Amino acid sequence: MGICSSCDSASVATAKLILQDGQLQEFSYPVRVSYILQKYPSYFICNSDEMDFDDVVSAVNDNEELQLGQLYFALPLSRLRQPLQAEDMAALAVKANSALTRSCGDKCRCRRRNLSPVTVSGEKDGKPSRRVADGGGRKRNFTAKLNAIAE
Repeated sequence: MGICSSCDSASVATAKLILQDGQLQEFSYPVRVSYILQKYPSYFICNSDEMDFDDVVSAVNDNEELQLGQLYFALPLSRLRQPLQAEDMAALAVKANSALTRSCGDKCRCRRRNLSPVTVSGEKDGKPSRRVADGGGRKRNFTAKLNAIAE
């Protein structure tokens, strides 16, 4: 998920967890998933790098530690092993962007822009979808419809 994360190049790397309500928790030290789940027993933790369109959402093992520099989501257990639709991925990206922007505060050097909502859909009207590489270098198929972008 290509989100503004260059707020301060000298800052300490943290593991970032986006909660269901859009709040951000940051950990500057390794923390076990089981510790987080004690506070949120009706949720599971997933690594954003492991999320892909139309693939099932899987949980990070309870015994694993959140890795510094990674972005994670806390999702309701009802979403576990369910396919991730393009609309879901877009909503999570917006939620993460909002949380990360709020956490940057005034020290963020990124240019902030007001964007209209983005609707992401699959192949439509027989037109092939575009292949776009995400941050991890994997290829993802999708066609994006942009309503408007304020410059």
